[in-house]
Amino acid sequence: MKCVIALMLAALPLYCYAGSGCQLLDDMVTKTLDSQISLTDYHNFFKNLSSGAAAEMAVKDFKQCFLMQSNETLNNIKVFLVTPYCLPQWLS
Repeated sequence: MKCVIALMLAALPLYCYAGSGCQLLDDMVTKTLDSQISLTDYHNFFKNLSSGAAAEMAVKDFKQCFLMQSNETLNNIKVFLVTPYCLPQWLS
């Protein structure tokens, strides 16, 4: 399960950097950090990116970790995640 979470954190930024744009990463960050998005909606968003019961549980646990954070922490995480990976796009 930890491997799936690590893969989610590593694969999406690399996918963004590979020239596909940052929309998928932006959507992931927005949905992860939005406390109004339910676990069910979050899981449905990632349904085509994950398969198997272990992956589904990892996605739910991943979202739950962020639901337990304060709004200030969530805002700081959003700035930290979006800035490094989308910077090349902002320069063009």
